[in-house]
Amino acid sequence: MAISKKAKDTLILELKNLSTFTDYFIICSGESSTQVRTIAETIEEKFSKIKVFPIGREGAHSARWVLLDYGDVVIHIFNEEGRAYYELEKLWLDAPRIPIKDEQTVLSKKKRRD
Repeated sequence: MAISKKAKDTLILELKNLSTFTDYFIICSGESSTQVRTIAETIEEKFSKIKVFPIGREGAHSARWVLLDYGDVVIHIFNEEGRAYYELEKLWLDAPRIPIKDEQTVLSKKKRRD
C-alpha cells in the first residue's frame, strides 16, 4: 500500500516481544507533505475496504508525521526531515526487521485478528 504511493525507505519492525502496546511498526517516508498525506489516505482507504479502521490518527493536518494506530499495527509516515530527526528505527534497534515483501502478511494478520 505505502509502496504503491512511492513511499521511501519502508521498514517493518516486529515489536511483539519488546512492546505491550503494539506488535508491529511500519515506518516510511514521503518527499513532501502532499505525498505523506496521500500515503496515509491510501492506507486508510485500503483498510476501510476490509472493514479495518484506525483507533487513532495523528498529524494528518500538517502531514509532517502521520501516525495511524490500528492496535496491533502502528504506521508512521514521515517527511524526510522528521524521520531523520526522530530516528524511530534507532529507538527499536532490538526489533527484528521484516522483509517488505511480507508487508501484506503483517496486514493480513491484522485482518484475521479483527
